Amino acid sequence: MRMRYSEVYIESFGYELAPNIVTSDDLEKRLEPLYEALHFQKGQLEVITGISERRFWDPGYKMSEGAIKAAQKAIEASGISPESIGMLIYGGVCRDNLEPATACAVSHGLGLSPNTLIYDVSNACLGVLNGMLQVANAIELGQIRAGLVTACESSREIIDITIEQLLEVRDMDNFKKKIATLTGGSGAVAMLLTDESITGQDSHRLIGGVIRSAAEHYKLCRWGPDTGIPAAGLNIMETDSVSVLQNGVTLGIETFNDFRKELSLPDDKPDKIICHQVGATHQRTMLESIGIPKEKDFTTFEFLGNIGTVSLPITAAIASEREFLMLGDLVGFFGIGSGLNCIMLGIEW
Repeated sequence: MRMRYSEVYIESFGYELAPNIVTSDDLEKRLEPLYEALHFQKGQLEVITGISERRFWDPGYKMSEGAIKAAQKAIEASGISPESIGMLIYGGVCRDNLEPATACAVSHGLGLSPNTLIYDVSNACLGVLNGMLQVANAIELGQIRAGLVTACESSREIIDITIEQLLEVRDMDNFKKKIATLTGGSGAVAMLLTDESITGQDSHRLIGGVIRSAAEHYKLCRWGPDTGIPAAGLNIMETDSVSVLQNGVTLGIETFNDFRKELSLPDDKPDKIICHQVGATHQRTMLESIGIPKEKDFTTFEFLGNIGTVSLPITAAIASEREFLMLGDLVGFFGIGSGLNCIMLGIEW
């Protein structure tokens, strides 16, 4: 699937970092009996993943709370009236309830108009990008002038459950299935998109992009059986990390080739990229496979971990704050999620 836009701009970002820093060393201390059984040396988790720390919300924290705070920051940064927001999409994997949509609580907390279209979107780590495209389509069609995409993710609960499961079954196969879960982080993000009539001088034009899937690999990463914040012992998260990497890179190459063709990019473009944050091995392998130098990429996984749907947009927001993304850059947003699904978007910064 290919998309082109002429009326859509990213007006502002907002984000909220979870308050509790948890280092990889902290997790390894809890896993000492497993490390002893498998003869692991201390420090292996950071060596394998490249992640030194991640963050947890306080126990019982509502996903709507984080999403509201992030969205309020995005609205304040834009100077746009909340009454102008015609669509609100919550794209997080973690939700407050199976129903109603977490977007309802977020909309209420923000005081949006009763005429605002509000709903949740769920598509593994691509939820925010999928929401972004739905808002962009509505803007391009002239249905709305502004739309907000939010998400909040929590890793505390599933990591606690995973550590219990690792300590119960102390073998290498079980560890391989669950190590990806230990990379999880927590945070919230919001992205406000507008049309040309109300956009500001510092906004960023969404040019277009492409989507590809490889649904035959849908079993490689699974979190369930419940949806929402994992709170029951029934929940498990298992990932075939090697197969996800191999097949994800193949899908990434195919999508990148389509992306370059669709946007008619010369060999030296894009100028910068922001990718979904998985870990050091995934970053290195993907960049080498598509021929993009590391200097064009900005990462946050080292100190935020993998925050699911929040990872890419929060990384873009921080990269912009630190002036890694500069006026006039052609920026690629490269998202990939279990399923497997891949979205690549081009933004004129």
